[in-house]
Amino acid sequence: MKKITLGLVAAGVMSLSAVASAQSSPFEGFYGQVGIGYESVAPSTSTSLTVGGVGIPASINLNNSNSFAGTATLGYTFAINPQFMLGLGAEYSPIEGQKQNITYNVAGVSVPGGSYNKKNSYNIFLSPGLVVGKDGLAYAKVGFTGMSADTGGDTTNYTGYSVGLGYKQIITGGLYGFGEVNYASYGNQTSSQSGTIAGYPARISITSSANVTNLLVGLGYKF
Repeated sequence: MKKITLGLVAAGVMSLSAVASAQSSPFEGFYGQVGIGYESVAPSTSTSLTVGGVGIPASINLNNSNSFAGTATLGYTFAINPQFMLGLGAEYSPIEGQKQNITYNVAGVSVPGGSYNKKNSYNIFLSPGLVVGKDGLAYAKVGFTGMSADTGGDTTNYTGYSVGLGYKQIITGGLYGFGEVNYASYGNQTSSQSGTIAGYPARISITSSANVTNLLVGLGYKF
């Protein structure tokens, strides 16, 4: 009986020791961070135009929007074991992307169509990570993301998925620096308009999507 009791006590002590060790990671707990860097938005469109029931060749030319990027993030990191972390976070980018011109090509004729730019993007993600040394963390990100695109006063909302890779390094106490690269793919959105051209009924349908890549560096604090 004493052997059984001593065995249970030893097992309990070992379990508590393992929990304490898992909680000793400098990255476990709530954190907040801000990042700045570079971002590229690559839009894609397809167009269908009919006038009087007849299909008219039409397309839209859009250049990539390359601009400054910035994000603010809040999250929590769980210690699964001493070497493996799992984070949950939400980030928001209040910075609008650089405006790029839109050009419509209709039956071989180019027509200016205003401009577009990305704004108000967000990302909700999971972040598994591996501890590197005593004060480093290499991590991946996978999440659900959304953004808005402003096209001359009209706003289109997109959603999609995001993936990323990054590294955090403790500087002192809870203060750390980080660097990461992220990719987001936003699914198709379709808008249609009807009217008349030269007295004939006309209808145009535009399907658009976008891919976004950014590189960020920044500072964070683990509370």
